[in-house]
Amino acid sequence: MALINRISRLFKADFHAVLDQIEEPEALLKQAIRDMEDNLASTEQRINLCAHDQDALTLRKSELESSVADFEAQLDLCFESDKDELAKTIIRKKLEAERLLKRLNAKHLANARFLNEQRGLLEQNNATLESMRQKAELFAQRSSARSDGSSEFDDISSMAREMTVGDDEVEIAYLRERNLRSAS
Repeated sequence: MALINRISRLFKADFHAVLDQIEEPEALLKQAIRDMEDNLASTEQRINLCAHDQDALTLRKSELESSVADFEAQLDLCFESDKDELAKTIIRKKLEAERLLKRLNAKHLANARFLNEQRGLLEQNNATLESMRQKAELFAQRSSARSDGSSEFDDISSMAREMTVGDDEVEIAYLRERNLRSAS
């Protein structure tokens, strides 16, 4: 039974290694960037539609506010002329306009919140996209460096050579530290 489990694990490991070789990280990253760009385009479209709706709501609100002010002036005139029936009709229109104005204000506020959320989401997605583009650029640079015959090990060994500290640097740092300590 143990032999069958070991062979099964070996087969799974080989199968996963084959899948890893089939998947091209560069292609996957490029596809992720395309998907993110599509997502950004749809978010921008939603923002534009929402901004258009917001402008239309603002215009309608100002029209209703103007109508309510006109109703006030008409009511003053009706009461001065003792036209009670006409005043009741205007009051009905005024109440309807105020009720509609209240709904428009609520919708305007909700739309403004949604618009702010979408703009925040767009900023986050733009930052993520920029990060993905930078990663893709780094990946492309590494791929081209490796195709030139160098390996990742060569990169690490060159970094290690750059990190090596010489005896003279140690001596100068020692003198600085000693002077700092003796001064205090």
